[in-house]
Amino acid sequence: MPIALDNLRVGRRYLLINQGEVRQLEIMARLNGDNFKVKDLDTLELYTIEELLRWGKGKDYDIEELR
Repeated sequence: MPIALDNLRVGRRYLLINQGEVRQLEIMARLNGDNFKVKDLDTLELYTIEELLRWGKGKDYDIEELR
């Protein structure tokens, strides 16, 4: 069961699976509401959660904390 977006914490790392894409992310800052600035740990690119979920949540959507 995925973690709710409002439960994400700055400085923690998460695994995001959505529409066949698997990303390891670190939360850099909370922007507003459920939007966060995130860093992709594989490519080091910066995104927002809204950009990653812009096209909706697929059947495989999951987000969980990396340990």
